[in-house]
Amino acid sequence: MDDLKAQMKDYFLQYASYVVLDRAIPHIVDGLKPVQRRILEILFRQTDEKFHKVANMVGQAMQLHPHGDAPIYEALVNLANKGFLLDRQGNFGNIYTGDPSAAARYIETRLSSLAREVLFNPEITETTPSYDGRNQEPVTLPAKIPLLLMLGADGIAVGMSTRIFPHNFAELLEAEIAFLEGKTFRLFPDFPTGGIMDKSEYDKGRGKVKLRAKIEIKDPKTLVIKEICYGTTTESLIRSIDEAAKKGKIKIESIDDYTAKSVEIEIKLPRGQYAEELLDALYGFTECEVTLHSQIVVIKEGLPAEMDVHEVIGYHAEQLIRFLKRELEIERDRLLEKIFYKTLERIFIENRIYKKIETIKTLEGIHTTLAQSFKPYLKKLLREPTEEDRDRLLQIPIRRISQFDIDKNKEEISLLQESLDKVEKRLKNVKKYAIDYLKKLIEKYKDTFPRKTKFKAIEEIDRRSIETKEIKVGYDLASGFVGTKVTGKDSLPCTNFDKLLLLSKDGVYRAIAIPEKQFIEKICFVGVADKKTVFTAVYKDEKGFLWGKRFVVDKFILEKGYRYIDEKGELQFFSHKSDGEIEIKMKGEKKVKKISFGEIPLMGAQTRGIRLSEEKASVMKGRVVNV
Repeated sequence: MDDLKAQMKDYFLQYASYVVLDRAIPHIVDGLKPVQRRILEILFRQTDEKFHKVANMVGQAMQLHPHGDAPIYEALVNLANKGFLLDRQGNFGNIYTGDPSAAARYIETRLSSLAREVLFNPEITETTPSYDGRNQEPVTLPAKIPLLLMLGADGIAVGMSTRIFPHNFAELLEAEIAFLEGKTFRLFPDFPTGGIMDKSEYDKGRGKVKLRAKIEIKDPKTLVIKEICYGTTTESLIRSIDEAAKKGKIKIESIDDYTAKSVEIEIKLPRGQYAEELLDALYGFTECEVTLHSQIVVIKEGLPAEMDVHEVIGYHAEQLIRFLKRELEIERDRLLEKIFYKTLERIFIENRIYKKIETIKTLEGIHTTLAQSFKPYLKKLLREPTEEDRDRLLQIPIRRISQFDIDKNKEEISLLQESLDKVEKRLKNVKKYAIDYLKKLIEKYKDTFPRKTKFKAIEEIDRRSIETKEIKVGYDLASGFVGTKVTGKDSLPCTNFDKLLLLSKDGVYRAIAIPEKQFIEKICFVGVADKKTVFTAVYKDEKGFLWGKRFVVDKFILEKGYRYIDEKGELQFFSHKSDGEIEIKMKGEKKVKKISFGEIPLMGAQTRGIRLSEEKASVMKGRVVNV
């Protein structure tokens, strides 16, 4: 048993770690979950600027992803619908209506130009063996833009979750530029479904945003919803409107959905209802307004970490400098190598060094002769030629040697040197090069990815005030009936949110929801349960002594009865007025004792009260001073 417990503990920790690191939480470097990274890697390997069948790409991604084709297909469609990294052809579903995509064999995709430009460079990509060891896959892609914030992410792991909102492409890159220049910046989400956003509580990604659908008034009796809230669909929105109408919170005549490439939901209103007046109710009781909470949890240096938007931007700006510097260093080395070989080739041909090896019979002798022949020219070369360099020279055809153009060779070296000078200049100030790189990306793609969500301060909707309705409750103390359908000489103005407080002559009180018609036995008071009305009661106990109390009913459970006098007590006097007096006559005496309400202390509703007489007595009469 102990061994089993130990195994369960170890296995659970392994499972939890796997779900966190390899499935649910995106990596800060490229903003991708493993399945997304594997899909993009497979597409990069197949890049030929033509569309690929999604079914084919899903099958090939299974070489790297160990969880079957269904999650790969779903992740690919989701990634394509974000609109940044994949081009689409065919039915990929509808993010507005929630309609699913077509089968994988009917739709096609490829990497977008943005993805090809900023995501891949095999020379600086660290790889690791795939799950079966047959392939290599990237640990992370060298993303030069903050994909984490651009794409957004949702994920639930063991003991933690992440919810990262998508942001605007150009604004993200402008924020990185501001960071690199040491300036302040602010960033707010931009949702693909558009809508209107209150950003006041976003708190750098640690807070929340309030979203509203974009609703236009077509005419006084017609509303048209043009944009919806992120996380909702036209189907769920219409359902929430129907439910609100059924509950009586709003009144509509009809609702029609004309959504296709853009959202268009038309709401017709009945007689007596007007579009301007319905707006607040739609925001208050339907999915036309939602509140979304953000929590940025990522994988950073092999561990989960919680960050804010500014920390992510700072990390990516520094990462961009590292990636660009590494690429410049690789490009510098490549140019140096080209200049070296072209110079070596010119020396080899211009000085007829090839003539010195025509009579040598052995390969070893040829290499020795070449090595000796190049020694006088080493000052013109970047380094001493290696055996591999000499082998390349020996493979030059005779025709090329005979047609060699020295001037063309010098021109080519000059062009390479110009390119090298540019690279060296950029290496001296990589930060400036990174800023220029980001500015070019903004200029190239800003029109492709415009902001969709607009900013606007949103006032809190008082749902209670919108829904509050004035109603009239009738009651008849003689018959004992109470309710909205009771017609009597007495009535009580209420709202539909009020609760009724009922007190009976047998010493019981209870609070109830407002009924249409209900019989209450021995009723002596009907009023709104406002938790502040002061009641005065005098009752006679089973021995004949009088007790008095003043109390407020401030605590109750609906429909539950509570006693405000002793169970065997007999109510002698009751009032809900604030001032007055009662007259008490002792048994066998003519003298009358007067007691004002103020002489009776205020106490709990279920307490016994105070004794008003030391002998048996009766209440002669009670008089209310102010009515």
